[in-house]
Amino acid sequence: MSLTTNTEFSCPYCMEINDIEVDADNDLNQQQIVDCQVCCSPIEITITSGIHDEFNILAMTDCE
Repeated sequence: MSLTTNTEFSCPYCMEINDIEVDADNDLNQQQIVDCQVCCSPIEITITSGIHDEFNILAMTDCE
């Protein structure tokens, strides 16, 4: 059984879909900096819980 869940979000720079592995026990309500998998720009993400065991990813540029 995997402890992480694959979740997708759009890059705020190039709008391409990125994916991230979310650990429900450790990643919720945390801010992280990740690089876009397409354009390599730094993205500040915040992970929160959604409905039906899904996650909400708020992705922002570093100047927002």
